Amino acid sequence: MGEYLYSELTSNIIGAAMEVHSQLGPGMLESAYEECLAFELMERKIEFKRQIPVPVVYKDIKLDMGYRADILVKNKVIIELKSIEAINEVHEAQVLTYLKFSNCKIGLLINFNVKSLKNGIRRFIL
Repeated sequence: MGEYLYSELTSNIIGAAMEVHSQLGPGMLESAYEECLAFELMERKIEFKRQIPVPVVYKDIKLDMGYRADILVKNKVIIELKSIEAINEVHEAQVLTYLKFSNCKIGLLINFNVKSLKNGIRRFIL
């Protein structure tokens, strides 16, 4: 599996995201990147689901608060997509929260609004 948990899978996801970014570049809406990334994942035969509800668990009670992870790959990796000027701590906290409440171990935060996508990707391990 490599040095990191699900490293091959996350490498494939990042490759798909890089293809999307190379075709579209920065400056589009997040929804456009999500649609195109879904297309790339399908082309690569990578199992995924979109807009997955993430309930908040408080004292063993699941609360549907309207939180949704953009993409869940193979029930293992959460992908949160952005098209913003810069990633900040609140975006990182969002991914960590989704990981905590989804029981996934790996999260990718991908900001497409950058000149080079390698500068817009953060990987999280819970």
